[in-house]
Amino acid sequence: MNTIFPRPSGAMRAMPATALSGTIKAPGDKSISHRAFILGGLAKGVTEITGLLESDDVINSGRAAAALGAKVEHLGHGHWKVTGTGGRFRSPSEPLDFGNAGTGVRLMMGAVAGSGASAAFVGDESLSSRPMRRVTDPLGEMGARFTTTDGRLPARLDGGPLSAIRYTPPIASAQVKSAVLLAALGATGTTVVHEPRITRDHTETMLAAFGVSLDIQRDGPATTVSLSGPQTLTACPVDVPGDPSSSAFAIIAALIVPGSDITLEGVMDNPARTGLIDTLKEMGADITLTPGPDMAGEKTMMIRVRHSRLTGITVPAERAPSMIDEYPVLCVAAAYADGVTYMPGLEELRAKESDRLAGSAALLRANGVAVEEGEDSLAVTGMGMGGVPGGGMTATHHDHRLAMSGLVIGLAAQSPSAVDDVAMIATSYPDFFEHIGTLGGTLEPAA
Repeated sequence: MNTIFPRPSGAMRAMPATALSGTIKAPGDKSISHRAFILGGLAKGVTEITGLLESDDVINSGRAAAALGAKVEHLGHGHWKVTGTGGRFRSPSEPLDFGNAGTGVRLMMGAVAGSGASAAFVGDESLSSRPMRRVTDPLGEMGARFTTTDGRLPARLDGGPLSAIRYTPPIASAQVKSAVLLAALGATGTTVVHEPRITRDHTETMLAAFGVSLDIQRDGPATTVSLSGPQTLTACPVDVPGDPSSSAFAIIAALIVPGSDITLEGVMDNPARTGLIDTLKEMGADITLTPGPDMAGEKTMMIRVRHSRLTGITVPAERAPSMIDEYPVLCVAAAYADGVTYMPGLEELRAKESDRLAGSAALLRANGVAVEEGEDSLAVTGMGMGGVPGGGMTATHHDHRLAMSGLVIGLAAQSPSAVDDVAMIATSYPDFFEHIGTLGGTLEPAA
């Protein structure tokens, strides 16, 4: 587990582009990749993974699985083999360092709790500022014993027996649901998680693929998941589909750069992840979807995107969980639209790698776009195609999605746009620079 690749760092800028064109394979889905390492580490037998996203965040989950007793081997680009522990994680002697990986640390807390092991959890400055009680509280109700730093990292879990609970997360979060379900694998009794609003269901899909019996009931926007423990996972192959959240950057770049016509292959087509596509179509985007093969139990699609004139809309608040990571780059699309785009229901953006709500507003203002920031909303006054002045420097606050969004806005601006650092882009989309270049965009070091 020594696989970390050199990535660009420092300040960079995006030059105004002519028409973007070409076809790229969508980067492996980050959520599925994390779960492949974690479930593979818990399972009995050998899990072979293809198409894994080899980002820093995901590699940290793989390293944690190895520290907990799984055998993790790199066979080639995106190709890994995990020999699992059969649900018997060992207690590591050193803290599990997740760097910037919020998904990795929260899901692994649940997995370690369910296995009965003890472990310390640490992360970088950004991750150490993010709330962990949303996970440690329900796991504590099950019997896990956590010591945290005022509800944040560093944290320690001392293993012990767990009992089933009935739980309704106060904030719609697939990470919280997933942590509880992973802990339920080692708990006595039937754990029930009720969600008033749908969130990503990758954990349920992958648990079923690994042989876990669980019951899922849907009632309109609400979902109830029941899992009886203890259960042991059985290893299975995982072919990771493309990430809709990372694909959003190329999609919106093509929409705002005149004359563009691009195609993305192998993108996951999951209703809990396609809110951005629905929103862009409502804004007038020329997007064509063609069904692709199933991968890791998920449907996929090929996406063709052509430059489009966009119109501002009100994005339904209930759609936020299905596109929560895409709002910074949606703000870029809104900047090039005609009229106002109003985005409510964004309180969860305050608790991401940075305060993404404030960061997105600052990104727009730095590039000459008017935006009104509410407590849980943004209202962007679009400047139309070609109307964004650009020329700004985005403060990324170590947030990969703000960094990529701050570059995409410059591809169609009147002047180049810059960001203060790009090193953290490797946490989620290490091929970002190559893909933008392949399509015809120019990203270069900023003076």
